[in-house]
Amino acid sequence: MSQALHTPPSPPVRPAPAEDDLAALAARHGLTVSGARPTLPGYVRELWARRHFILAFSRAKLTAQYSQAKLGQLWQVATPLLNAAVYFFVFGLLLGARRGIPSDVYVPFLVTGVFVFTFTQSSVLAGVRAISGNLGLVRALHFPRAALPVSFALQQLQQLLFSMIVLVVVVMAFGSMPALSWLLVVPALLLQFVFNTGLALIFARLGSRTPDLAQLMPFVLRTWMYASGVMFSIPVMLADKNVPAWLADVLQWNPAAVYMDLVRFAMIDDYGSSYLPPHVWAFAAGWALLAGVIGFVYFWKAEETYGRG
Repeated sequence: MSQALHTPPSPPVRPAPAEDDLAALAARHGLTVSGARPTLPGYVRELWARRHFILAFSRAKLTAQYSQAKLGQLWQVATPLLNAAVYFFVFGLLLGARRGIPSDVYVPFLVTGVFVFTFTQSSVLAGVRAISGNLGLVRALHFPRAALPVSFALQQLQQLLFSMIVLVVVVMAFGSMPALSWLLVVPALLLQFVFNTGLALIFARLGSRTPDLAQLMPFVLRTWMYASGVMFSIPVMLADKNVPAWLADVLQWNPAAVYMDLVRFAMIDDYGSSYLPPHVWAFAAGWALLAGVIGFVYFWKAEETYGRG
């Protein structure tokens, strides 16, 4: 007699819960999307809460930058000073770029320009690699990613402050003694720092997706330097040239030229207001506000994408 095999009935198939039901369930138990972008005010609060990390990280990077060199931190000052010496030989002596600038003014004029432009140049280059060069940190820890480009910009500000010691010595050696006008350097450099941070944030996002941008930026920045009056006075150089008026205005009002002119005007006695474009402080504040706000929002928009892929 054969024994019939009886299989238990299959349990009824329950329909998968709808996405709305899952979202409601997660919200009821306080669950959030992992790595989701916070609101803009919340992001600002998170960044402010990490301010001690940002400062410590920038100091550590600054210390480690020349740790393998025998002269150590002296290269922070020696590098831009050697650049200024090369530019003086090539542009000041060989090409006559000091035309229209008194001889005792040209050296502090040139050194100031090199130091101030290097501040912006280094901030942008560090920003390009801020995310792509620190993927291990980005993927291992949860923190607002803007902390990285901000800390790199802060690192360059600290490096500039070391360079300012040499700049003061150079300026005084050529006859410009400390005066109340030197206090204008503080707001000028603070505005430039905000501007540099905005650029660092913009290029940090671009560099996170396109690492090859780091190879292109030195050429772009070198072109910007030559167009910003680092080695020559823009109004004097264009005085006898048949260039459109709008081009002369663009060159004088570009942010790198604006911040250099403000520091030169503050520290060099014979670099008077005639060298400055009109409304120069308004342009300095406008560039800082524009780059700072746009850069921060642009970087925040892609917060959840950094370190992925």
